[in-house]
Amino acid sequence: MIGWFEAVVLGLIQGLTEFLPISSSAHIRVVSAFFGWQDPGAAFTAVIQLGTEAAVVIYFRKEIWEIVSTWTRSLWTPALRSHHAARMGWYVIVGTIPIVILGLLFKDSIEGAFRDLRLIGTTLIVFGLVLWFADHAARNRLTLERHLSFTHALVYGFAQSLALIPGVSRSGGTISAGLLLDYRREEAAKYSFLLAIPAVLGAGFLELFKIGEGPAPEWGPTILATVISFVVGYLAVSWFLKYISTHRFTGFVIYRIILGVVIIALVSTGVLDPSA
Repeated sequence: MIGWFEAVVLGLIQGLTEFLPISSSAHIRVVSAFFGWQDPGAAFTAVIQLGTEAAVVIYFRKEIWEIVSTWTRSLWTPALRSHHAARMGWYVIVGTIPIVILGLLFKDSIEGAFRDLRLIGTTLIVFGLVLWFADHAARNRLTLERHLSFTHALVYGFAQSLALIPGVSRSGGTISAGLLLDYRREEAAKYSFLLAIPAVLGAGFLELFKIGEGPAPEWGPTILATVISFVVGYLAVSWFLKYISTHRFTGFVIYRIILGVVIIALVSTGVLDPSA
Protein backbone atom coordinates (compact mmCIF):
# COMPACT_ATOMS: atom_id res chain seq x y z
CA MET A 1 0.00 0.00 0.00
CA ILE A 2 1.21 3.51 -0.80
CA GLY A 3 0.36 6.15 1.78
CA TRP A 4 -0.41 9.81 1.21
CA PHE A 5 3.06 10.97 2.26
CA GLU A 6 4.70 8.46 -0.05
CA ALA A 7 2.45 9.67 -2.87
CA VAL A 8 3.59 13.27 -2.34
CA VAL A 9 7.28 12.30 -2.33
CA LEU A 10 7.01 10.01 -5.35
CA GLY A 11 4.95 12.56 -7.26
CA LEU A 12 7.63 15.19 -6.66
CA ILE A 13 10.35 12.79 -7.77
CA GLN A 14 8.45 11.83 -10.91
CA GLY A 15 7.89 15.46 -11.87
CA LEU A 16 11.49 16.46 -11.20
CA THR A 17 13.16 13.54 -12.95
CA GLU A 18 10.93 12.54 -15.90
CA PHE A 19 12.42 15.05 -18.34
CA LEU A 20 15.95 15.06 -17.00
CA PRO A 21 18.26 12.33 -18.36
CA ILE A 22 18.53 10.60 -14.97
CA SER A 23 15.61 8.09 -15.10
CA SER A 24 12.44 8.83 -13.17
CA SER A 25 11.53 5.14 -12.82
CA ALA A 26 14.93 4.43 -11.27
CA HIS A 27 14.51 7.24 -8.76
CA ILE A 28 11.03 6.09 -7.74
CA ARG A 29 12.34 2.54 -7.28
CA VAL A 30 15.48 3.60 -5.39
CA VAL A 31 13.82 6.14 -3.09
CA SER A 32 11.14 3.61 -2.16
CA ALA A 33 13.79 1.01 -1.33
CA PHE A 34 15.92 3.50 0.64
CA PHE A 35 13.04 4.51 2.91
CA GLY A 36 11.89 0.93 3.31
CA TRP A 37 8.70 1.48 1.35
CA GLN A 38 7.20 -1.27 -0.74
CA ASP A 39 8.19 -1.12 -4.41
CA PRO A 40 5.35 0.94 -5.93
CA GLY A 41 5.54 -1.24 -9.02
CA ALA A 42 5.36 -0.67 -12.74
CA ALA A 43 1.62 0.12 -12.67
CA PHE A 44 1.94 3.03 -10.23
CA THR A 45 5.00 4.35 -12.08
CA ALA A 46 3.25 4.20 -15.45
CA VAL A 47 0.10 5.91 -14.19
CA ILE A 48 1.80 8.86 -12.48
CA GLN A 49 3.76 9.42 -15.69
CA LEU A 50 0.42 10.51 -17.14
CA GLY A 51 0.87 13.66 -15.08
CA THR A 52 4.23 14.53 -16.57
CA GLU A 53 3.04 13.70 -20.08
CA ALA A 54 0.07 16.01 -19.58
CA ALA A 55 2.64 18.70 -18.75
CA VAL A 56 4.42 18.01 -22.07
CA VAL A 57 1.15 18.14 -24.00
CA ILE A 58 0.33 21.54 -22.53
CA TYR A 59 3.87 22.88 -22.93
CA PHE A 60 4.03 21.84 -26.60
CA ARG A 61 0.30 22.33 -27.26
CA LYS A 62 0.82 24.54 -30.34
CA GLU A 63 3.29 22.15 -31.97
CA ILE A 64 1.17 19.12 -31.08
CA TRP A 65 -1.99 20.69 -32.50
CA GLU A 66 -0.17 21.55 -35.72
CA ILE A 67 1.19 18.00 -36.01
CA VAL A 68 -2.12 16.28 -35.29
CA SER A 69 -4.25 18.56 -37.45
CA THR A 70 -1.84 18.64 -40.41
CA TRP A 71 -1.20 14.89 -40.29
CA THR A 72 -4.95 14.18 -40.17
CA ARG A 73 -5.74 16.48 -43.08
CA SER A 74 -2.83 15.07 -45.08
CA LEU A 75 -4.54 11.68 -45.15
CA TRP A 76 -6.98 13.02 -47.78
CA THR A 77 -5.06 16.11 -48.96
CA PRO A 78 -1.93 14.98 -50.84
CA ALA A 79 -0.51 18.51 -51.02
CA LEU A 80 -0.04 18.49 -47.23
CA ARG A 81 1.94 15.25 -47.10
CA SER A 82 5.27 17.02 -47.61
CA HIS A 83 4.56 19.51 -44.81
CA HIS A 84 6.99 19.07 -41.91
CA ALA A 85 4.13 18.74 -39.39
CA ALA A 86 2.50 15.93 -41.36
CA ARG A 87 5.83 14.14 -41.67
CA MET A 88 6.44 14.61 -37.95
CA GLY A 89 3.16 12.81 -37.28
CA TRP A 90 4.42 9.78 -39.18
CA TYR A 91 7.84 9.97 -37.52
CA VAL A 92 6.25 9.88 -34.05
CA ILE A 93 4.15 6.86 -35.07
CA VAL A 94 7.15 5.03 -36.54
CA GLY A 95 9.33 5.89 -33.56
CA THR A 96 6.70 4.50 -31.17
CA ILE A 97 6.59 1.05 -32.77
CA PRO A 98 9.77 -0.39 -31.15
CA ILE A 99 8.72 0.36 -27.56
CA VAL A 100 5.23 -1.04 -28.14
CA ILE A 101 6.57 -4.32 -29.52
CA LEU A 102 9.37 -4.70 -26.96
CA GLY A 103 7.11 -3.59 -24.12
CA LEU A 104 4.67 -6.41 -24.91
CA LEU A 105 7.43 -8.98 -25.43
CA PHE A 106 9.20 -8.18 -22.16
CA LYS A 107 6.17 -7.28 -20.06
CA ASP A 108 6.96 -9.78 -17.28
CA SER A 109 10.60 -8.69 -17.06
CA ILE A 110 9.60 -5.02 -16.93
CA GLU A 111 7.39 -5.72 -13.93
CA GLY A 112 9.93 -8.03 -12.29
CA ALA A 113 13.59 -8.63 -13.14
CA PHE A 114 14.24 -5.19 -14.66
CA ARG A 115 13.43 -3.56 -11.29
CA ASP A 116 16.42 -5.19 -9.57
CA LEU A 117 18.52 -2.46 -7.92
CA ARG A 118 21.79 -3.97 -9.13
CA LEU A 119 20.63 -3.64 -12.73
CA ILE A 120 19.38 -0.11 -12.07
CA GLY A 121 22.72 0.98 -10.59
CA THR A 122 24.59 -0.50 -13.55
CA THR A 123 22.38 1.10 -16.19
CA LEU A 124 22.64 4.49 -14.48
CA ILE A 125 26.42 4.33 -14.82
CA VAL A 126 26.64 2.76 -18.29
CA PHE A 127 24.09 4.99 -19.98
CA GLY A 128 25.47 7.99 -18.16
CA LEU A 129 28.75 7.33 -19.94
CA VAL A 130 26.85 6.87 -23.21
CA LEU A 131 25.26 10.28 -22.72
CA TRP A 132 28.66 11.83 -21.96
CA PHE A 133 30.16 10.33 -25.14
CA ALA A 134 27.21 11.40 -27.27
CA ASP A 135 27.30 14.93 -25.86
CA HIS A 136 31.00 15.35 -26.67
CA ALA A 137 30.87 13.59 -30.03
CA ALA A 138 27.83 15.51 -31.30
CA ARG A 139 28.26 18.26 -33.85
CA ASN A 140 24.91 19.85 -32.92
CA ARG A 141 24.00 20.87 -36.46
CA LEU A 142 20.80 19.06 -37.58
CA THR A 143 17.21 20.24 -37.08
CA LEU A 144 14.02 18.20 -36.89
CA GLU A 145 12.20 20.14 -39.58
CA ARG A 146 14.87 19.67 -42.23
CA HIS A 147 16.63 16.44 -41.37
CA LEU A 148 14.41 14.02 -39.43
CA SER A 149 13.70 10.88 -41.47
CA PHE A 150 12.03 7.49 -41.02
CA THR A 151 15.43 5.91 -40.38
CA HIS A 152 16.28 8.46 -37.72
CA ALA A 153 12.81 8.03 -36.18
CA LEU A 154 13.41 4.29 -35.84
CA VAL A 155 16.81 4.89 -34.23
CA TYR A 156 15.15 7.25 -31.76
CA GLY A 157 12.44 4.64 -31.21
CA PHE A 158 14.83 1.83 -30.36
CA ALA A 159 16.70 4.18 -28.03
CA GLN A 160 13.42 5.03 -26.30
CA SER A 161 12.62 1.34 -25.86
CA LEU A 162 15.76 0.91 -23.74
CA ALA A 163 13.96 3.00 -21.11
CA LEU A 164 11.83 -0.07 -20.36
CA ILE A 165 14.76 -0.83 -18.06
CA PRO A 166 14.73 1.56 -15.07
CA GLY A 167 18.00 3.48 -14.93
CA VAL A 168 18.38 4.00 -18.66
CA SER A 169 16.12 7.10 -18.82
CA ARG A 170 13.70 7.70 -21.65
CA SER A 171 14.96 11.24 -22.26
CA GLY A 172 18.58 10.21 -21.71
CA GLY A 173 18.41 7.35 -24.21
CA THR A 174 16.59 9.24 -26.94
CA ILE A 175 18.62 12.43 -26.48
CA SER A 176 21.83 10.38 -26.68
CA ALA A 177 20.58 8.87 -29.95
CA GLY A 178 19.73 12.31 -31.29
CA LEU A 179 23.14 13.69 -30.37
CA LEU A 180 24.90 10.74 -32.03
CA LEU A 181 22.83 11.50 -35.14
CA ASP A 182 24.20 15.08 -34.91
CA TYR A 183 20.97 16.83 -33.92
CA ARG A 184 21.17 19.98 -31.84
CA ARG A 185 20.67 19.43 -28.13
CA GLU A 186 17.36 21.31 -28.02
CA GLU A 187 16.09 19.51 -31.14
CA ALA A 188 17.04 16.08 -29.76
CA ALA A 189 15.26 16.85 -26.50
CA LYS A 190 12.14 18.21 -28.21
CA TYR A 191 11.66 15.11 -30.37
CA SER A 192 12.40 12.95 -27.32
CA PHE A 193 9.51 14.56 -25.46
CA LEU A 194 7.12 14.39 -28.42
CA LEU A 195 8.02 10.77 -29.11
CA ALA A 196 7.30 9.79 -25.52
CA ILE A 197 3.70 11.01 -25.58
CA PRO A 198 1.99 8.04 -27.35
CA ALA A 199 4.02 5.40 -25.49
CA VAL A 200 3.62 6.90 -22.02
CA LEU A 201 -0.05 7.74 -22.44
CA GLY A 202 -0.74 4.27 -23.83
CA ALA A 203 1.10 2.49 -21.01
CA GLY A 204 -0.44 4.75 -18.39
CA PHE A 205 -4.02 4.21 -19.53
CA LEU A 206 -3.49 0.44 -19.76
CA GLU A 207 -2.12 0.34 -16.22
CA LEU A 208 -5.05 2.41 -14.94
CA PHE A 209 -7.10 -0.78 -14.85
CA LYS A 210 -4.74 -2.26 -12.25
CA ILE A 211 -5.02 0.62 -9.77
CA GLY A 212 -7.08 -0.29 -6.72
CA GLU A 213 -7.01 -4.02 -7.50
CA GLY A 214 -5.04 -6.65 -5.62
CA PRO A 215 -1.55 -5.49 -4.57
CA ALA A 216 -1.69 -2.33 -6.73
CA PRO A 217 -1.84 1.12 -5.08
CA GLU A 218 -5.16 2.75 -4.22
CA TRP A 219 -6.75 5.46 -6.34
CA GLY A 220 -6.41 8.34 -3.88
CA PRO A 221 -2.61 8.36 -3.43
CA THR A 222 -2.12 7.56 -7.11
CA ILE A 223 -4.20 10.55 -8.22
CA LEU A 224 -2.39 12.84 -5.76
CA ALA A 225 1.03 11.72 -7.04
CA THR A 226 -0.13 12.21 -10.64
CA VAL A 227 -1.33 15.77 -10.01
CA ILE A 228 1.91 16.68 -8.24
CA SER A 229 3.98 15.17 -11.05
CA PHE A 230 2.05 17.31 -13.55
CA VAL A 231 2.73 20.61 -11.77
CA VAL A 232 6.38 19.90 -11.04
CA GLY A 233 6.89 18.33 -14.47
CA TYR A 234 5.70 21.43 -16.29
CA LEU A 235 8.23 23.56 -14.41
CA ALA A 236 10.96 20.97 -14.99
CA VAL A 237 10.52 20.71 -18.77
CA SER A 238 10.54 24.48 -19.13
CA TRP A 239 13.76 24.78 -17.13
CA PHE A 240 15.45 21.82 -18.84
CA LEU A 241 14.97 23.08 -22.39
CA LYS A 242 16.38 26.47 -21.46
CA TYR A 243 19.30 24.91 -19.59
CA ILE A 244 20.50 22.61 -22.37
CA SER A 245 20.42 25.44 -24.92
CA THR A 246 23.60 26.76 -23.28
CA HIS A 247 24.96 23.85 -21.21
CA ARG A 248 26.26 20.34 -21.80
CA PHE A 249 24.93 17.27 -19.98
CA THR A 250 28.07 16.81 -17.85
CA GLY A 251 26.33 17.56 -14.56
CA PHE A 252 23.69 14.92 -15.22
CA VAL A 253 26.36 12.38 -16.18
CA ILE A 254 28.28 12.93 -12.95
CA TYR A 255 25.08 12.63 -10.93
CA ARG A 256 24.12 9.37 -12.67
CA ILE A 257 27.52 7.80 -12.04
CA ILE A 258 27.57 8.80 -8.36
CA LEU A 259 24.03 7.53 -7.81
CA GLY A 260 24.77 4.27 -9.60
CA VAL A 261 27.90 3.66 -7.52
CA VAL A 262 26.02 4.44 -4.29
CA ILE A 263 23.19 2.04 -5.19
CA ILE A 264 25.58 -0.80 -6.01
CA ALA A 265 27.56 -0.15 -2.82
CA LEU A 266 24.43 -0.15 -0.64
CA VAL A 267 23.22 -3.38 -2.22
CA SER A 268 26.66 -5.02 -1.92
CA THR A 269 26.89 -4.17 1.78
CA GLY A 270 23.40 -5.41 2.50
CA VAL A 271 21.91 -2.03 3.31
CA LEU A 272 19.42 -2.38 0.47
CA ASP A 273 17.66 -5.51 -0.71
CA PRO A 274 18.05 -5.53 -4.52
CA SER A 275 14.63 -7.06 -5.12
CA ALA A 276 12.59 -5.69 -2.20
